[in-house]
Order: sequence, then C-alpha cells, then structure tokens
Amino acid sequence: MPDIDRTALAAIPSVDRLLGLPMVTALVAEHGRVPVTTAMRAELAAIRRALVAGEAVSADEAVIAGRAAAALARAAVPSLRPVFNLTGTVLHTNLGRAPLPEEAVAAIAAVARGAANLEFDLASGKRGERDDHIAELLRELTGAEATVAVNNNAAALLLLLNTLARGKEVVVSRGELIEIGGAFRLPDIMARAGAKLVEVGTTNRTHARDYEGAIGPKTALLLKVHTSNYRIEGFTAAVDEATLAGIAKKYGIPFASDLGSGSLVDLARWGLPPEPTVSDTLASGADLVTFSGDKLLGGPQAGLIVGRKGLVARLAKNPLKRSLRLGKLTIASLAAVLALYRDPDRLAARLPALRLLARPQADIRAAAERLAPRVQARLGRDWSVAVVSCASQIGSGALPVEALPSAGLALMPVAARGGGRALDRLAAALRALPAPVIGRVAEGTLLLDLRVLEDEAGFLASLAALEAAA
Repeated sequence: MPDIDRTALAAIPSVDRLLGLPMVTALVAEHGRVPVTTAMRAELAAIRRALVAGEAVSADEAVIAGRAAAALARAAVPSLRPVFNLTGTVLHTNLGRAPLPEEAVAAIAAVARGAANLEFDLASGKRGERDDHIAELLRELTGAEATVAVNNNAAALLLLLNTLARGKEVVVSRGELIEIGGAFRLPDIMARAGAKLVEVGTTNRTHARDYEGAIGPKTALLLKVHTSNYRIEGFTAAVDEATLAGIAKKYGIPFASDLGSGSLVDLARWGLPPEPTVSDTLASGADLVTFSGDKLLGGPQAGLIVGRKGLVARLAKNPLKRSLRLGKLTIASLAAVLALYRDPDRLAARLPALRLLARPQADIRAAAERLAPRVQARLGRDWSVAVVSCASQIGSGALPVEALPSAGLALMPVAARGGGRALDRLAAALRALPAPVIGRVAEGTLLLDLRVLEDEAGFLASLAALEAAA
C-alpha cells in the first residue's frame, strides 16, 4: 500500500473554485454549466485516484481546467460527421452511399424546421397519405400503376413477401439466393416474412421448365433477384423477365423482380455500363419491382415498390407498412431527387451520384496533378506522393465487376523498413482529422482515389491539421 500524500490531497481545488476561473466561465458559456461541472468532477476524481495510488500528478487549476476543456471538446464532436470518401467506391455503403443534390438538402431543411403537410391533404383539409408526395413522380418515371415506399430495399422485400406469400411458397432460382453486406441473406428474410423458399435450377443454370415444375397449389409468387453484388460467368443460363412474366400469368400468380440498385435511366447515355431500369422491368411484365433509393437512383435511403395497383394496395394495408414507413425528411429529399429526373438533359450536372460516376478520367487526373505537390508539402520528406491511374467501383452492389477508369494519389513511405506500420499510422492519422479522409491501403501504398473529391479546398484545409500535428 503506497503512502498517501495527504498534503497533496488537501491541495486539490474544489469544483466551486474551478468554476470561478475565467477560462472555466468561458467553458460554461460554450458547453453549459452541467457538462462543465461534470467534466471538472471527473478530472478531480482522476487526480484523487492517482494520488491514492502514489502517482505524481499535477493539481494545478489551469492544468485541470485545460484537461476538462479538452475532454469537453472531444465530447462535442458528433459521432456521425462528414468525411472525404477517397476509397474509390462511389456508392460506399459504410460511408452513406449516394451524396444528395442541393435540391434535396434544401427540401430537407424546409420541412425540418417545423410542421409540414406530411399526412394532411391541403385541398380537402382531411387526413392524407405520406406516400402521395412521391407517388405521382414514381408513376411518371417508371410507368407503374401504383407505388409504395418503405425505409430500404430489404424492408421492401420483407413487406412484399409477408403480404403476398405468408404461409405459402415463393419460387427463386438457386443462382439468385444472394447475401449482401451485414450478413443479409435472401433465405433469412424470406423466413422472417413467413414465406417458404422453393429453390429451382442450379447455381449456374436455371431454365423456364424449372420454374414451371416447382409451381403447385401453395405457390404464391415467382421472384427474380438481381445479382447485384456478384456475377456468374461461363456455362450459365437464366430466365428473363418476359418469360417469367408469361409463366406467372399462365398459372395466375404474381411475378416480382428485386432490382436492388434500381436505375431509373439508361446509364449507357453517360458512357456507363448498362444496368436494367425499373421501367424496362415493368414493361417486360413484372407485376411488382423493388429497388433502393440511395444507390443508382442517387437519393436518400429508401425502399421503393412499384407495379400493379391491386397488389400495391395490398402492400399498403399490411400493418408492417407503418413500422417500415418513411419519415418527412426522407420523403422531402426523395421527392426533390425524383423531380430532377424530369429533366434528363441536365441530370448528370445536378445529381451528384451520376455526375461522379460519369466523371471523365482526364478530369480526375488533372485534379491529382494539382493536388500532388500540395499534399507532398503537407506530408513532408518522409513520404512520396505520386499521381497514379486506378480503377473506381460503383459500389453498393451495383455492377460489381465493372471498373471505372480513375486517378489518384499514391502515398508511400520513403523508408522501406516498417513501411506497413507507417501506412497504417498515416491512414489512422487521416481518419482522425477534423474532416476525416478515408483512403485504402493496397500494394504498399495508401491510395487516395480522387473520383469523388470535388471540394479540393476543404480537403487541403483538413490536411493542414495533419501537417500541424506532424
């Protein structure tokens, strides 16, 4: 048991004394009296524990106030905050997927500050339906008879299966039994929805006769799932939407298609790889189509279901719909994004997701050439900064094997010894910046893919903190 310095313990200042210091008064004005008092008490308790343990520790008032100020500053930093996505994955699930256009941000702000007619019909003065704010736009853009919206595409599929196939069978090709991020598996969500999965075909080949052979008195639905996060190549066969629609009609059961990313426009117009569109899928005969709002559509997180009016009406009446419904901020944002699609000639200029996906490699490389010497100056002589060609991914399961030619900065330690640890330390330091910078470590470099970087000034300003720390 160490000797306790009782003189030092007696010299510890009181909370009231600390609260009377000018610098602490300023902290109270910034953070509030309760948080500052709590921080001061935590610092004093730590000093007492150290002294009892026989450790040397300062009880200087200014030091205590400084440590409390630092703790308060750390606590004031939001956990969820903007970052620079330089990973090379444009629609990065872990980084929030699609960036929103200014029109959507303004729409969110407009309804966030007060009341809005979310479920109120201004014309009749009676209760309205929240999905009506986006329904007409979705019908116009997809050609669907009716629409319903929930909080993500997994929820859309859950609602569809629970409504149409609870206690019954759903026929799906084995080659489409997907698993996506977060261990979400189609068989699991089907079980939670109360539907029984009937697998047909093989992993690489499924034929129309496989579907027809599986249809029985308990069959409620034919489901086709877009394999958005992988691709099977080689000796393969799959049944197209038009054929499946014909089979479903023959046996009097619905046919649903889960498109996942769900593009509303032909991406080939902007030189991007083709992806099935919602309108084409409906035109092929699908009774219902589900897709995401925050992937290729370029909007907020949402799950959208479009298709036949009678089926959509059944979905809307399911009690699960209330549990999965969208809030006013998402609806406002989604409506603003959908409205941009009415003007396809200016869509790429106004919709950030599409603009970044279609960004020419030459423009990205020019940005890399501009930034390279300034990044080099901030990192110092222990690091080498090179402009390199690289490949971006679309992300979020969209076109997983397609690469977009890009350019970026390769950051490499000059000293060969301990290079891996140096890269990890630099990556951690970049993540700790006021505006964190997220790159990827690969092949002995920390690569910063610049496809998504548009705020060059903000990026350099954030790196200034790295230079100061170094």
